[in-house]
Amino acid sequence: MKLIRAIIRPDREETVVKQLEQAGIVSLTKTDVLGRGQQRGIQVGATVYDEIPKLQLLLVVEDAQVERAIAAIEGAAKTGQPGDGKIFISPVEATYTIRTGQKVTECS
Repeated sequence: MKLIRAIIRPDREETVVKQLEQAGIVSLTKTDVLGRGQQRGIQVGATVYDEIPKLQLLLVVEDAQVERAIAAIEGAAKTGQPGDGKIFISPVEATYTIRTGQKVTECS
């Protein structure tokens, strides 16, 4: 299993979530975050905004779903402008259900 962490523009949230649903991926967690990329924020007139509002999506998917999830996120989040976001992929060692304490999966 893999953890997909995607940082996207907040205005692309609805489109990205719909694309993920169409790809068969419905479970996710959303968090409002602040950040900046290599452009170091944006400047509007004399004001510099070095922390830009973004949305972080967290998804845990089977290995076979990773490429499908990436394609859905990229396709829906891409505007072609700096600040479209990033996708990070990490391995998941295990998952547990808090209510029952049951180990759901052990990943290797």
